[in-house]
Order: sequence, then C-alpha cells, then structure tokens
Amino acid sequence: MASVRSKNTKLELRLKNALMLQGLKPLSHDEYVTKYGESLVGSPDAIFPEARLAIFCDGCFWHGCPLHYQLPATRQDFWRKKIEENIARDRRVDAALTTAGWRVKRIWGHELKKKNLDRVVEDIIKLLNNPTGF
Repeated sequence: MASVRSKNTKLELRLKNALMLQGLKPLSHDEYVTKYGESLVGSPDAIFPEARLAIFCDGCFWHGCPLHYQLPATRQDFWRKKIEENIARDRRVDAALTTAGWRVKRIWGHELKKKNLDRVVEDIIKLLNNPTGF
C-alpha cells in the first residue's frame, strides 16, 4: 500500500482546479502546516482555514463507498479488514476535527466526475459563505 499515492491524487487535483476556476484557493495540508506551524489530524486534501473547513477526497475503493465499493475476488478477508479499518479511521478523523472546531466535508471519487463537479463546487461555496453552519 505504500505505493498508493496519498498527495496530489487525480481526485484532489480535479477538485482544486475546479475551485481555483471559481477564484478559490484552498490550502493543501503541507501549505497549512507551513503557514500555521501545526498539522491537522487526517491530513485533509483541501483546507479553508478562515472557514474552518477541511475537505477530503475519498476514493470509492479505498474508503468503501456504499455505492461503488466492490470486494475484490481474491484475498477477501484482507481487503474486508483493510477497508473496514479505513472507514473506522475516517470516522475517528472526522470526530477529532469536529471536536477541534472544524467542519469536515468528505467527497467521494464518483462525485468528482465531470458531470457532478459543478454541484460539488457549489456545495463548497455554500459552506464557505455560511461559516457557522453545515
């Protein structure tokens, strides 16, 4: 699993490019650490510090999308455990960030396809325009 890219994935870049076309510039986790001198649990993919909004781009396979995840035909026990652990970790990360005063938005990989991208960006803009709500 070490060879699985965890930064600047196609999903992240697609979202960041779409946001930048709307004049929005989220920070990457590395940029956030450089600017604020602290790390955020879970290393969000896009961060809007002023709005306390942390965004994760979750691949449908790795994060167990309820619509698209399919258990592989081989090594089923391994994969079942791996994905269940990923889901549990995502929940712990969400809880920790929420407790720290952050709002968390998780976006499935299938939501970042071209036909859905505008809606995702609109949802993020609404969150940014309503910094106290979700």
